[in-house]
Amino acid sequence: SAPGKPKTKQTEAKVVEQATGTQATVIFVLGGPGAGKGTQCARLVEDYKFVHLSAGDLLRAERNSNSENAKLINNYIKEGQIVPVEITAGLLRKAMEENVANGNTKFLVDGFPRNADNLEGWKRVMGDFAVVPFMLFLDCPEDVMVNRILSGRANSGRIDDNAEAVQKRLTTYREQTRPINRAVSATG
Repeated sequence: SAPGKPKTKQTEAKVVEQATGTQATVIFVLGGPGAGKGTQCARLVEDYKFVHLSAGDLLRAERNSNSENAKLINNYIKEGQIVPVEITAGLLRKAMEENVANGNTKFLVDGFPRNADNLEGWKRVMGDFAVVPFMLFLDCPEDVMVNRILSGRANSGRIDDNAEAVQKRLTTYREQTRPINRAVSATG
């Protein structure tokens, strides 16, 4: 492979080949806020025809739908906190079921799980519906993440792209999301 490019194409190709039938194949894409999860997912979608599901985008869409969970979701997002797993995993499963019904069984799930409770909730909600062969973890220096978020906030439309909320998001990431990388790596 070319210098600077990860040697993952063979692994990804095997996952693509295994994604058959109605069982969904999911790759978790994790990293801090502004680490480039959406950018990297877009590249993988283009190269490998995965469906990209952003937990944050699904939550923001639900928040704007005036559903019974909208106000609750809004408050969690505004405070940089993690939305209860039942809501997030339920939205992901619903989106995956819609795609599976149309023949799409390969998914990149961006921004989930964000803590140990999310990982356990995922297992409860998904059961045998989805298999997760591996996780992609994007490591990025915090100063770079903050600069990316604050420089792009005018176009993001996100209520949590301000200096105070970004610091809360980084704290949540350090304390709750980073350990998921170690937990998933330890269990395979």
